[in-house]
Amino acid sequence: MKKFNLAKEIIIVEKSLLHKTIESKEAFAITFDGKITNDFENEIIIFKTDNQTPKTIEELFENNYKIAQSQTQVAIKASLAWREIVELNYLLATYDDSSNEGISEFDDENLEKIGWWADEFDINYRELVEVLENKAKGVVLCIEQESPYHFSGLGFIEDTQEAYAVLYSYCREKIKEKIKSPEYADLSKEEQKALEFFGLLSNGA
Repeated sequence: MKKFNLAKEIIIVEKSLLHKTIESKEAFAITFDGKITNDFENEIIIFKTDNQTPKTIEELFENNYKIAQSQTQVAIKASLAWREIVELNYLLATYDDSSNEGISEFDDENLEKIGWWADEFDINYRELVEVLENKAKGVVLCIEQESPYHFSGLGFIEDTQEAYAVLYSYCREKIKEKIKSPEYADLSKEEQKALEFFGLLSNGA
C-alpha cells in the first residue's frame, strides 16, 4: 500500500481548472492526488465544498489549509485539516487507525471474518494491517510525525479479494505453526471453529 503522509506531502491542483470549477458554483472535492471531482463517496478526498463556493481561491482555503500559488498551480498543505479529512473519508476507509484505541475492525465483511477468527489465535488487527500495508494494493492516508512520534491514519484497500487472499494465507500459515505448541493441545470450540475457517482441521490441513 502507498503511504500518503499529509504531514509531508503537498497536494498540487491545476489552477485554471480550479478557477473554472469555483465559477461553476457547483459542489466539488479535491482528491489526495490533486484531482478535482464531484464523486464524494468513492474518492479519497482532502477537501470538499458545497455549492456556496467563494469567489477566490484564498477564501476557499481559509480554514486549516495552507496554500501557495504560481501562475499555473495551487499547492495545498492539508495536515492541519486532518480531523475534517477523517470525517470526509471515514465511510470509504477499509480500516480506521485514527484514534488512540487502535484498529478494532475491518469495514469489509470478508476481511472482518478473517480478523474475527484470527483473534482466536492471538493474531490482532494491528498485525493483519501491517501485512496488508506491506503486500496489498491501496492507500494509507495519514499524519505521521517522527519527533515526537505520532501516527493517525485511514486505510483504503484497492482490491479486497486480493487482500483477503493475502491475509487468509498469512493467518493459515501462522496458525499452522502455533498449533504445534503444547499451549494448543486442548482446543476450545471457538479455536476449532477458527481452524475450520482457515482449513486447518485434520481433514482440511
